[in-house]
Amino acid sequence: MDKDVNEKLNLLAKLQDIDCEMDAIERLKGELPEELEDLQDRLIGYNTRIERIDEDIKEIKNEISTYKVIIDEAKELTKKYTDQRKGIRNNREFDALTKEIDLQDIEIKLSEKKIKENKNLIKEKEAAIKETNTLIKNQKADIDLKKKELNEIIKENEKQEKKYTDSREKIAKKLDKQLFESYTNLRNNLRNKLAVIVVHREACGGCFNLVTPQRQVDIRARNKIMVCEHCGRIIAGIDEPEIEVKTTK
Repeated sequence: MDKDVNEKLNLLAKLQDIDCEMDAIERLKGELPEELEDLQDRLIGYNTRIERIDEDIKEIKNEISTYKVIIDEAKELTKKYTDQRKGIRNNREFDALTKEIDLQDIEIKLSEKKIKENKNLIKEKEAAIKETNTLIKNQKADIDLKKKELNEIIKENEKQEKKYTDSREKIAKKLDKQLFESYTNLRNNLRNKLAVIVVHREACGGCFNLVTPQRQVDIRARNKIMVCEHCGRIIAGIDEPEIEVKTTK
């Protein structure tokens, strides 16, 4: 048995046990972190919506101001043409001024119509803001609730999590950098996160494919780090069945 290999395998097995415990804590949190992130993203979206609606209202109000200017100018022209028409005795010029007055009247009516439409549009926009503010209020309440739930779980497991983190760091320092990185990469690529396993009932504890008798001999010898031929998991040892000792009377 190679003492160096033996120590590495023991450290890897301990590291896997610690990571399993930390995974269990993460499972306690469940989907809370993702749900919280989703709620916060929605809140950002609602606030962005209000900002856009506010910009729209500003633009609409600017349009209303423009139409009011058009109305004032049209009224001034109407007064001017009306005054000019009083001293005209030529039918042609009278009709021309009357036509201009009619055109200004149409301009006033169109502008008033646009102002009315824009005021109604502002009311719709303001209603949308009110509705979105209600959504924001509810969203903030949901966020506070999720944060409270998550913080309670974190607080309950804070000491244990720190203990695991400290132990993990100590083991990582003892292991070769390349071996630690291999373990980490392997673990990240596996759905169940089990990078270090033992042979159980002559099969890999990860993928459950059979391990040949000769490889089992090599695994027991612990002269080199062995991996499963099928899934690439690191094999820390063999789960030897307990032998029942029968006593005779």
